[in-house]
Amino acid sequence: MIRLQKFKQLTVWVMLGLLTSWIVSCSTDNVGTISKPVTSEVTKIEFWTMQLQPQFTNYFQSLITSFESQNPSIKVKWVDVPWSAMENKILTAVSAKTPPDVVNLNPDFASQLAGRNAWLDLDEKVPSEVSSSYLPNIWQASTLNGKTFGIPWYLTTRLTIYNTDLLKQAGITKPPATYTELAQEAQQIKDKTGKYAFFATFVPQDSGEVLESFVQMGVTLVNAEGKAAFNSPQGKAAFQYWVYLYKKGLLPKESLTQGHRHAIDLYQSGETAFLASGPEFLETISNNAPKISQASAIAPQITGDTGKKNVAVMNIVIPRASKQPDAAVKFALFVTNDENQLAFAKAANVLPSTVTALADSYFKEVPATATIAEKGRIISAQQMQTAEVLTPKMKDFKFLQKAIYENLQAAMLGQKTVDKALEDAAQQWNNR
Repeated sequence: MIRLQKFKQLTVWVMLGLLTSWIVSCSTDNVGTISKPVTSEVTKIEFWTMQLQPQFTNYFQSLITSFESQNPSIKVKWVDVPWSAMENKILTAVSAKTPPDVVNLNPDFASQLAGRNAWLDLDEKVPSEVSSSYLPNIWQASTLNGKTFGIPWYLTTRLTIYNTDLLKQAGITKPPATYTELAQEAQQIKDKTGKYAFFATFVPQDSGEVLESFVQMGVTLVNAEGKAAFNSPQGKAAFQYWVYLYKKGLLPKESLTQGHRHAIDLYQSGETAFLASGPEFLETISNNAPKISQASAIAPQITGDTGKKNVAVMNIVIPRASKQPDAAVKFALFVTNDENQLAFAKAANVLPSTVTALADSYFKEVPATATIAEKGRIISAQQMQTAEVLTPKMKDFKFLQKAIYENLQAAMLGQKTVDKALEDAAQQWNNR
């Protein structure tokens, strides 16, 4: 019995061995009918945004869920980075060659790294029929040396928010449309109310609004060779404009030390008559200063003789070191398509960067009972017909702003003449 049992066991093992060999043979044989099981691999990408949590957490969770349902082989990890930390964080990640796959930046900063070849060349990844769906001027804002380094996302364009009570006290019937009118009304407001018309910052690391005013006044900042072009009659007039306002006491002293956030604080406290800002801040003013909000009205952006108006662009870039560039591009185009841009514009009170989304009736019609924020949306959208990114895209842009602002400050404080300040700023830029 024992021998028979052992014989049966041996027979079973032999048969199992033959069966296993047959299965392996069939699975590796091109002619066989049995093939290796196919394992579907999941591609993981990481998406960084700038300070969009918690206000838009639900929006992005829904957006990512929708994308993943349409692309089941791709999973998206969303990381929101504080505004103040983004530059250092992405610089560190790019330098260490461990960047995220999709990043929300702006053209000014992104162009600095584009000059170092940090981003994927999107001309090779985005078909022309897709790129043409974006506003042409806005698409160009994310190009450098003929190469596209970013995909446009949401936009904001400045409005003039003004305090009707202060204007009434000063005997002013309408807000200024030009910088010339702004200077005139600034004097009138100071004389009649003792308050400032507005706040502008000359802190080199902060807003580029003053530099944009140069362009609106007709100043060419740099020439085709990248050399300083602002040391010109138009540049001198722009320097003199700001020096005059400061020396006449029509700008707060802290303009030299405080950033744009201070402009919002002053307006909300009723200390200034005008605030140059996007319509998205109207809700902030309503929440923080209801009385000021009730007295507020809006007008188009102040400009110079050129009539140029600014637009601020947020874009999306793909690091060249991304291990999943195709999936990253697919997700970036999904985030910025017509449908999703329109949805985000409605959620965030910003403007979309695609032609079709901007043409939606949402940006053209408001009810008779429209709020100030709703009216601001219409004016902002109208400005987009001519709005453009006013400052040049270059990797050393912050150095240009620093050279101009520091020398302009010196002229405002009487430490240099306007001519000397202009000359020194141009020399610093050319000798960088």
